[in-house]
Amino acid sequence: MPDSFDIVRPRADTLMESLRATGYSLPDAVSDLIDNSIYAGARNVWLNFHWAGGASWVSLLDDGCGMSGARLLDAMRVGSSSPTEAREPSDLGRYGLGLKTASISQARSLTVATRRAKEKEPSIRRWDLDHLAAAGDWQLLRVASEQAVPGVEDLHQLKHGTLVVWEKLDRLVGDAGVDDARARGQFLGSLEFLEQHLGMVFHRFMSGRNRISIWLNSRKVEPWDPFLSDDSATQRLPSEALGDPDAPIAITPYVLPHHSRLSTEKHRIAGGPAGWNAQQGFYVYRNRRLILPGDWLGLGFQKEEHYKLARIQIDLPNSFDHEWDIDVRKSRARPPLSIQRDLKRIAGTTRKRAVEVYRHRGKAIARGVRTSPVFVWQRHVRANKVSYVINRDHPLVKDALDSHSISQHQFRQIIRLIEEYVPIQQIWVDMAEGDEAQSRPFQAAKEQELVGLIRALYTALITSGMPHDEALERLATTEAIGDRYELVEPTVEELLREASVE
Repeated sequence: MPDSFDIVRPRADTLMESLRATGYSLPDAVSDLIDNSIYAGARNVWLNFHWAGGASWVSLLDDGCGMSGARLLDAMRVGSSSPTEAREPSDLGRYGLGLKTASISQARSLTVATRRAKEKEPSIRRWDLDHLAAAGDWQLLRVASEQAVPGVEDLHQLKHGTLVVWEKLDRLVGDAGVDDARARGQFLGSLEFLEQHLGMVFHRFMSGRNRISIWLNSRKVEPWDPFLSDDSATQRLPSEALGDPDAPIAITPYVLPHHSRLSTEKHRIAGGPAGWNAQQGFYVYRNRRLILPGDWLGLGFQKEEHYKLARIQIDLPNSFDHEWDIDVRKSRARPPLSIQRDLKRIAGTTRKRAVEVYRHRGKAIARGVRTSPVFVWQRHVRANKVSYVINRDHPLVKDALDSHSISQHQFRQIIRLIEEYVPIQQIWVDMAEGDEAQSRPFQAAKEQELVGLIRALYTALITSGMPHDEALERLATTEAIGDRYELVEPTVEELLREASVE
């Protein structure tokens, strides 16, 4: 019988060019390579970005266990494993595409050299997209390029390990000349954000026992812990386990300290690569590797200033990739419907606690002290309207009010105190709740209070030498009084009559 099917192989050059459009950023692509190094048991990963214009290259060298020739050949195969296959718990991969797609998203040439312990020579394979186009077939080259040779020599210095070299960096460099200062600045300038990204994504591998070290152009990458878990002022809320008891999803909420509890440098670092507001939310980890940093996961929460101290850790096993819609770049995650209600509950509790810390400036009353702290400003709520007033019982303010006269020095001290302690954080929270929650100036004031203010202001303006008509115009544009201008003329007339009688 004739065959009832056809074998339709994809064109090598067309498919590889198409795979370049998977949306990898440079940090995502480099992170995918480091995933392989970690899985191979590497203790050190050396990244090198070398500028040479259009001949620039990027290399990654690790001291992991290396691969056999057969294993390398399989690793270079497009679709080397199925995402439906069971994985070892420590496996950071899934689709059998990471090494290839991550690399060709940034470069047109990918060389991999690898050597296991006691093997004299490394196994080498290279994909070159220009060669594929010329050959018209899936020809995987067996030799390193001239530029990759020095890296292969470095690999010889290790007992075992793997080298990855990217060349023809059309996405990063293009055809820029070696003397193109702007292109060079962009190429090397990207390393600062890359360093921050790697410190964030792999921070749990870079600390504790069996930690790894990552080097970027000879500079050691420092881990960035988004939860400030080693800071005594950080609040770690109770952890929960959701889902299947045999493969639970671990949730651990954190409320970070108010900035007044942190040094300037520590506060800057804790802001993370994207800054405090952007870094709030859930942090989704897959096998301790960060997938998604700071996101409310489409649960209906917004990133707002007063919630910026809320960060929640989610730990997933790699068997949950499908349920959480983990993409090939390992940069996206979406929680299944079955646990969204619990995640909303946990987020709500954490956000509420974060607002409390944000409002009260992170200050705690010392143990054994029974008196309440004395604040300069007081928040008043009347008829569901919020206003802020100076605390008349503050020692400095009270002393001035009780005295028959106040010196210039005293007055300056009070002004300085008021300026320093404006409750910006709390006002921000109230403003976020809508204009209807705000009390208008002098909204609850008695008419006699405004009359007294008008008298004082008019007298001050006249005393300064301002003519009567101009003083009335100035009062009309003065805050609060402008809204009650009908009180100005009768008040001033009464003031003038009193002056004439005197």
